[in-house]
Amino acid sequence: MTSANSQSMKPATVAKKLGIYLPATPQEFQDSTISRADFAELQSSPPEWLVELRRNGPHPRPVVAQKLNVSISGLARGGVEEALTTAEITALLQAPPAWLVAERSTHAAVRTEAQRVKDEAAKKDAKKARAQAE
Repeated sequence: MTSANSQSMKPATVAKKLGIYLPATPQEFQDSTISRADFAELQSSPPEWLVELRRNGPHPRPVVAQKLNVSISGLARGGVEEALTTAEITALLQAPPAWLVAERSTHAAVRTEAQRVKDEAAKKDAKKARAQAE
């Protein structure tokens, strides 16, 4: 899967960039190094195994956290340590346990506060720029 003079990446790096769970990939993928050209090919025209993995999982924790709208730490606090399939994620969303409701609320509050801080910093920068322009 790799050519002699091109940059290559380890399967774990490629899996992370593709948002897939490495242990669920074919053994051939796990045992190879992937060139940048091969990576681009995987992105532009993914093989069936990649399409299926993205559709049904199992998904890595960052993807699970994003789909559940919680942080990765929130997953850990909720006791979710392993990769989840799309069906498992859907089941959690349809009947959210107490930890998921709490973590989603916490995650939303953190995002709101981060946006407030960002907006406040932008106002200060704009005020500073106006003062310098005068």
